[in-house]
Amino acid sequence: DTPAESTRLVSYSIPLTGVTGRQFLASGEGQARFCWHTPQEFFAGIGTAAQISAWGSNRFEKIQHAAAELFRDAIVSHEQAVPRLFGGFAFSPNFIPDNTWTVYSPAEFVLPHYQFTQIGADAWLTINVLVAADEPFEEAELRAALHERAHQLQKITAYSGTMGLNPLLADDSAQNVLKDIRYPMSYEKWAARIHEAVEQFRAGVMKKVVLARVCELTFEQSVSLDRALAYLDQHYAESHRFLFEATPHHAFYGATPELLVRVQGDQLHTMGLAGSFRRGKTPDEDATLAHEFLNDPKELFEHAVVVNEIRERLLPYVADLTIPDGPEVLQLSNIQHLHTPIRARLQSPSGVLPLVELLHPTPALGGSPRDKALAFIDHAEPVPRGWYAGPVGWLDPNLDGAFAVTIRSAVTQDRRVWCYAGAGIVAESIPQKEWDETALKFRPMLNALGVSNDVRP
Repeated sequence: DTPAESTRLVSYSIPLTGVTGRQFLASGEGQARFCWHTPQEFFAGIGTAAQISAWGSNRFEKIQHAAAELFRDAIVSHEQAVPRLFGGFAFSPNFIPDNTWTVYSPAEFVLPHYQFTQIGADAWLTINVLVAADEPFEEAELRAALHERAHQLQKITAYSGTMGLNPLLADDSAQNVLKDIRYPMSYEKWAARIHEAVEQFRAGVMKKVVLARVCELTFEQSVSLDRALAYLDQHYAESHRFLFEATPHHAFYGATPELLVRVQGDQLHTMGLAGSFRRGKTPDEDATLAHEFLNDPKELFEHAVVVNEIRERLLPYVADLTIPDGPEVLQLSNIQHLHTPIRARLQSPSGVLPLVELLHPTPALGGSPRDKALAFIDHAEPVPRGWYAGPVGWLDPNLDGAFAVTIRSAVTQDRRVWCYAGAGIVAESIPQKEWDETALKFRPMLNALGVSNDVRP
């Protein structure tokens, strides 16, 4: 799907004060909504100005071409508050929409009608419209529409504190009441799959594979998505928080610590993130656990597999590749990971999507070798991953952008939610430990949905 060739994009922006990104998003409940939120930036969108999707093995190239066509000859009024396509890709190239992912395509991106951009302390409100290519556009009309929208947002925000972060969390009427919870994969089947994987490691077929399981929840009423997002903001502010809700009340969202890739011009940032362990109850216990973890051969091997394969994939395309000699510990509110930041300079920059295709899936979410691991996942996991563990992010008019790996995520359909969690399996993996690790990884989304810690995976 691509916008008609007889149109061109006009993107007009004004400064916005007194409104947060989360308040902007909440004002669009019941419409298409999107966001990308990090400690440095908050990009969000409401409504649909244009939508592009792609199927097939060349879905990355199709999206690259369609995005280039959409942005060609665009009139953009602000160099920072640029129009952004929000979207992502399914984990598997042979993705077929099932009941859970019924409204999703293998690759889908949306240019919002209204867009919020915050970088540092500065914020803007943008309107994106497609106009006939051979007709002049009315700048005064766009400016008037923006000022009216900004006035409405400021009025709503001033009038109702319930759209703020803390009141959302404190609002009992917005709490999600759990009706049912189930896990399609039993522990016995989980352990059998791990033993099967270990046999393949010993036979030299694979070095690592990531196994995921699903938690299915049903609530008494429609899930309060804004409340869940506010929780993630409060407890996982260091993560990449994302929302893709092209169809109202069918939302994919989460707070992932893992950046797949970020490209700006010829500058590339990515990371190796593999190896997980719990947080301590005190700073001293945290430090003890981190020391043990940084000296654990199993965890270091699992992490090294990821970093080494990212290095091998990048080497033909980059210069000045910078990878530290060893990992550091990345602390999140409920879990710690081994983390290696990776930077490089692209030899022939052509935007972020060629790098998304090159790196996805990393061994952190697929395995190594990639083809053997993906075949094992297809056979071993009873529930399709859909967009879980796929790349979600944004594209700007230069086709630069950033994509995260969608772990610590959930997909919601009105009253139903599916949460996902995976664990990296290597030859030394112990099924019970890996099961406990996935239980730990379910907690961010379960807590965001108000599910008690007493409910054990």
